[in-house]
Amino acid sequence: MSERKTSTLSNGILWFGAAVSIAEIVTGALIAPLGIAKGIFAIVLGHAIGCILFYFAGIIGAETKMASLESSAVSFGKGGSRIFSVLNVLQLIGWTAVMIIIGAGAFNHVTKQLWGIDNEMLWSAAIGLLILVWVAVGITNLGKLNTVAVGALLVLSAILSAVVLRPSEGGILGGEMSFAGAVELSVAMPVSWLPLISDYTRHAQKPKSATLASVISYFFGSCWMYLIGLFAAIYAGTSDISEIMLKAGLGTFAIIIILLSTVTTTFLDVYSAGVSFVNVKKVSEKKASIILGVAGTLIAIFTPISQYENFLYLIGSVFVPMTAILITDYFIFKKKTITQGLNYVNLGLWVAGFAIYRLFINIDTVLGSTIPVVLITMALSIIINGGMKYVSRNHK
Repeated sequence: MSERKTSTLSNGILWFGAAVSIAEIVTGALIAPLGIAKGIFAIVLGHAIGCILFYFAGIIGAETKMASLESSAVSFGKGGSRIFSVLNVLQLIGWTAVMIIIGAGAFNHVTKQLWGIDNEMLWSAAIGLLILVWVAVGITNLGKLNTVAVGALLVLSAILSAVVLRPSEGGILGGEMSFAGAVELSVAMPVSWLPLISDYTRHAQKPKSATLASVISYFFGSCWMYLIGLFAAIYAGTSDISEIMLKAGLGTFAIIIILLSTVTTTFLDVYSAGVSFVNVKKVSEKKASIILGVAGTLIAIFTPISQYENFLYLIGSVFVPMTAILITDYFIFKKKTITQGLNYVNLGLWVAGFAIYRLFINIDTVLGSTIPVVLITMALSIIINGGMKYVSRNHK
């Protein structure tokens, strides 16, 4: 029996749902010290940079029909892809826990105010359980369920947008934020999805159109969430989106927004954790996803993780140079086949790219850290790998 394929529309809906999250709203609020005009420019520019990488990473998976970390074997060999798969599983379990904690915290704030129910551990367990339902349904069977959920999120996000645009007695939040820092915060969120995008585009009926729809949907959805956070912080003077929703009288709507936005985003983390685990040990994707989803939920219940700004930068440090090397090999050197073992040259280039990224996050450049790191890493790859190919051809 042939594998079921996903439509262009379902891919677009999936990634819009991924973009609509409390985490993205909170991250947008961090940009508030820049003000409205500069804040909007930084958000759009950063997302454009991140989504260009997002597109190329997605196209590779769509064309090769390989999952994200499986396709990294083209550049790093099977041994290298296993290393990145382990790193991805670890960061996705952590990301799952962070998203559940953020969602449960916001959910608890609302239920405490409305009904006097104060139990974050309970809400963490409930959100984790609902995510596992999404996983059990499966990516190729999720179309109608996800369409209903994302449709509700679209309406509720529009209501929330109208609320945060109302003038109030708020003001720009205190603190400092450089333009470069704001750009990089905006790049960081789409970049955090780089090791996941191909897990979904590989199932597409129409690879290029599905990838484009995914990227465009995510771009607009994520920019929208960042802007809600930006305007909320400036007009209301706070980044606590649950408090803003309560003050606006959204009540039950607030609960639905928080629940659906957390589930539709975190489901992708849990599913892709399972896909990456399969690249390390051959087991059922669904079983692996469920086990890792339970692990992320337990961490959320028993570990107080809430700060994730540095976590985003760490993800970028690992996967931006990896993706730059893969894009160079795939699109410039036309490498399309998986190699065995470990490609030590490309692994060395990745280590250099990791170090360069850590250096650039402390440098105030107009375009942030990602663009310089990608360009430098690709240039090094072209010089070193291209030079090795040239020497090899001329010494035969």
